Amino acid sequence: MAQNATIYKVELSVSDMDRHYYETHKLTIAKHPSETDERLMVRLVAFALNAHEHLEMTKGLSTDDEPDIWQKSLSGELDVWVTLGLPSEKILRQSCNKAAKVLVYPYGGRTAEVWWDKVKNSTTRFDNLAVVNLPEGDTKALAELAGRAMKLQVMIQDGEVTVNLEDALVSLTLDRWKTAA
Repeated sequence: MAQNATIYKVELSVSDMDRHYYETHKLTIAKHPSETDERLMVRLVAFALNAHEHLEMTKGLSTDDEPDIWQKSLSGELDVWVTLGLPSEKILRQSCNKAAKVLVYPYGGRTAEVWWDKVKNSTTRFDNLAVVNLPEGDTKALAELAGRAMKLQVMIQDGEVTVNLEDALVSLTLDRWKTAA
């Protein structure tokens, strides 16, 4: 018998001083049975880093042809495509052809570094692709914050990210492996 997704209720307050974006998003997130707390929290950080009134979580792991997060224009075009983890070269190519801006957030330490060494040469032709690595120690600390009901505050300033949940504070170091033009 298939397991059902676990529902998480998140109040995500984003203070992005780099983009002058200040908003609170009330999110209901379905956590796929195979999704880890680490991945769930990386999804929330990726959402905060790209927060916009039209940004949405998608079906994610349960669908192959959708990113984890996307932003569509009012006319339905894909403006932003956000993928987590280590997508194949084929997925990167398809994503870059579908959306105006593609962001990949790899995580997992050495595994992510090996993945990047393998695909980086084939990504140079994609001007709309950005790859931002999240160090393993940071994402493991984030996983410790996960709970079914969360009130997260995310502050972004000068490329530094701080995630606050009650008395817990996690600072993230963004390692920009590739920037979009």
